[in-house]
Amino acid sequence: MVLIYGLLICIGFVYLFPLLNMISTSFMNMDDLLDTSVKWIPSSFYLQNYIDAAKSMDFWVSFAKGFVIAGAPTLCNIVICMVVGYGFARYEFKGKKILMVVLIFSYILPSQVTMIPKFVLYNNMGILGTLWTFILPALFGNGLNAPIFILIFYQFFKQVPKVLMEAAAIDGAGHFKAFFRIAVPSAVPAIITVLLFSFVWYWNESYLTELYVQGLQANPFWSNLVVQLKNFDTSFSTRATTGDVATSLSESVRMAATTLSILPLLIAYFILQRFFVESIDRSGITGE
Repeated sequence: MVLIYGLLICIGFVYLFPLLNMISTSFMNMDDLLDTSVKWIPSSFYLQNYIDAAKSMDFWVSFAKGFVIAGAPTLCNIVICMVVGYGFARYEFKGKKILMVVLIFSYILPSQVTMIPKFVLYNNMGILGTLWTFILPALFGNGLNAPIFILIFYQFFKQVPKVLMEAAAIDGAGHFKAFFRIAVPSAVPAIITVLLFSFVWYWNESYLTELYVQGLQANPFWSNLVVQLKNFDTSFSTRATTGDVATSLSESVRMAATTLSILPLLIAYFILQRFFVESIDRSGITGE
């Protein structure tokens, strides 16, 4: 047990050290940064770093737009991937194995290979620079990391006892009624898992957001906190209230901006942690 807990503490330290260092630095003023005796605990909690970072990133506007950018395709991912996974798990049809191979291959295929063809396709369709570049692929089961979500639902529905579906069929339930009345309610753990993973991946995706959602627009309407964080140095240097160059680009403000970009995900995780752990534990219904 000592060895196990020691290993877990070491692994936890590797993950927590950068986070704690970032939060600690974000509350330091310039005097604390220049004082070598101040390591972890700042002399005072300097909140002006967060105020300056929030102004330069247009925090609330970027947060709202980022929530839409991540939330809309995530909902599409959940619905479509659940339907596709259920179809693979419950029905036998010609070409099923071939389609499964194509599904796995599409996940293995690097996204960099398809970036330029997708960019040209979206441009020809006239949806480049709009949210449809994320929503439309998700509606056709080709959203961000959609293959792994289909496999999650596939594996979950494979574990649902067939006797439940047979009992529903005996009671007169058709395919759609059995799906909505039995399969969907029992798939809540898988839905929560896909919801969290998909939302986090879309939220943290900056390159594809700039490439597809913002497109070629000089002043794009859609943006999120991660994209704003990438442009932080330029935006903050022009919006800083002080004229001191060293202060305007201080490490504390950088860390405050980084903290603000991940803060919504941290809050969501603390709220949904119990449901997420239960969704991992409850991998299916047993006892058939």
